[in-house]
Amino acid sequence: MQVRRRLFGYVLGISATILTLPSAHGAPIKAATVKAIVSNSASRFLTENPQAVGLSIGVIADGRRYEYTFGRARRNRSGRPALETLYPIASISKTFTGALLARAQIEHRLRLSDDLRIHLEGAYPNLEFGGKPIRLFDLLDHRSGLPFLLPDRPEMRPDYGASSKSLNERLAEMAKTYRKADFLADLHTVVLRAEPGTAFTYSNAGAQLAGYVLERRYGKSFEAILGEELLRPLHMANTTITVGRRDAPRLAMGYDATKEMAPVPDWLQGAGAIKSTLGDMLTYTKWQLAEADEVVKLSHQPVFTQGVYSAALNWQILRTDRRRIVWQEGNIEGFNSLCILEPELGIGLVILANEEDPKSAHGNTLMANAILHALSADAVLLPTSG
Repeated sequence: MQVRRRLFGYVLGISATILTLPSAHGAPIKAATVKAIVSNSASRFLTENPQAVGLSIGVIADGRRYEYTFGRARRNRSGRPALETLYPIASISKTFTGALLARAQIEHRLRLSDDLRIHLEGAYPNLEFGGKPIRLFDLLDHRSGLPFLLPDRPEMRPDYGASSKSLNERLAEMAKTYRKADFLADLHTVVLRAEPGTAFTYSNAGAQLAGYVLERRYGKSFEAILGEELLRPLHMANTTITVGRRDAPRLAMGYDATKEMAPVPDWLQGAGAIKSTLGDMLTYTKWQLAEADEVVKLSHQPVFTQGVYSAALNWQILRTDRRRIVWQEGNIEGFNSLCILEPELGIGLVILANEEDPKSAHGNTLMANAILHALSADAVLLPTSG
């Protein structure tokens, strides 16, 4: 679940000392060189962000996988994060939801261009503007016009300052009594302010609603669909929404700059509740990077383009000449994550961090750019601001 947004008005840049390698089209990158690049970049990040806690960083280059951890698993303890640590991946969860929608189209269960209301029970005349309905793909490009969350209340927003409780705590408290039926009832009260597909409004409600559409099409829970259609075929045994008692000790503790944060609520499901390990995220990244599966091809197909920027099924894309960077960032209280693809260069990068504040999240982006540029001078870099 994203709290900050970096989509337009960007500048490209790197703020780190980097070791430049030959292009990915040249000689293979040595393992020792990859380790040096990542270690140097992580060390600089931790020096410049002393409030940060732990980092797990994975790289795919020349078809090989590399996994590293840095910092501390917990702020008050020594010892690096274990490779088996489970991290909430926040809004990267939405790319899984996008892949499931793509698979559902390929299986002829729906079409991404469908009027959303075809897949809802009952009438929702409010889910159109000027005769233009919300389409399914609008639910994952943040142009549906739906609010940040449902229920659409001030206390459900990150910047709500009238409570001493964190957003995670407020969401967890609300989720004790708020069910799918309540969500769908509140959906009747939404008032669209613009034609769907034309105006950017960040919406976790859209991704949750996509999950409910999938539940109706498949006749089972979103978590069951996720497991059967994606996780088990990809052998991602360490990715889940619900963390059982046996695996609870592996779940990372999240922090902001000063304190521990409450756990991420499972209620967010495909909008921001998936947890995964570095190894599983590299498996996912490799699958996405290859663009061989029709599901991946469809989920990377732009549904909105402005200049060099495109939005796909919750993937963001920048194009430069003949190359792309395809990525998504996850921000939620206590955690920051990045999943980055350079398809034309065969480079993938995953960064998982269990501390989140504006400075360190921006620092993670700068660190990612330093690593990407060092792996290949031809890499397209992430947008940065501030």
